[in-house]
Amino acid sequence: MTTVGNLFDDGAEHFERFAPALWNTMGNAVVAAADLHVGQSVLDACCGSGASTIPAAQVVGPDARIDAVDLSAELLALAAAKANALGLDAVSFTEADVSVWTSDEAYDAVLCCYGLFFLPDMADGVRHLASQLRSGGKLAISTWQEGAHEPFASLLQEVCFEEQPGLRDAPVPKPIRQMAQISSVGKLQAFLETAGFTSIEVHVAPLQIPLDSDLAWALVLGTGYRFLLPPDAGSRERVRDRFLEKLGSQPTLNADSLIAVAIRQ
Repeated sequence: MTTVGNLFDDGAEHFERFAPALWNTMGNAVVAAADLHVGQSVLDACCGSGASTIPAAQVVGPDARIDAVDLSAELLALAAAKANALGLDAVSFTEADVSVWTSDEAYDAVLCCYGLFFLPDMADGVRHLASQLRSGGKLAISTWQEGAHEPFASLLQEVCFEEQPGLRDAPVPKPIRQMAQISSVGKLQAFLETAGFTSIEVHVAPLQIPLDSDLAWALVLGTGYRFLLPPDAGSRERVRDRFLEKLGSQPTLNADSLIAVAIRQ
């Protein structure tokens, strides 16, 4: 059975190809929104390859406590290599399910970039993250705005359904359902209020990324889209060819996102 962790392990190299254009851009934006200070303790939940871990560590300094947690060993290895190259020795990397992982001490800030909807239960997971914050601590997150990744996602789904007709009747994956629950300013604010946060600010972060064929396919192989692909190489190659043909010669990825910052009571 393919899990979130081994899916991102298998696609880590492809995931990282999007770091300069997308993950690093939004990781820096989330860290800026969190308004971190020197010496503050930080948990980076679902840290991936370190897009928010690295700038957070650079802000809080070498004497701060920084924990970066993710299910993917391969993405953690990439993040650790970046931290080592920059001399950011204070960061601790842990392979674990952050929805149940706990620390002995509360944090000043918890970051989570595009990770909430991958938690086994998003509502329970965000409450658990809240429990890791000190009173008055900040949660800073990013997620996709409604309409993001279109028509990219619909075109890929159409081609994958053609190759694997049985997928049409399969249940909508839980991460997709959970993503939809926080895909607008109002939905995200209401979700965080229900989780017990106050002083919630949600901002729209528009982002359009030009693609070529290789980069478009890297997004498929390096993210949750990989769940849609057929297992055998021949079928996967047919999906790739038809998808890229439908996508056109000069596609652009709509990566419009939401960034929220909230305070734990």
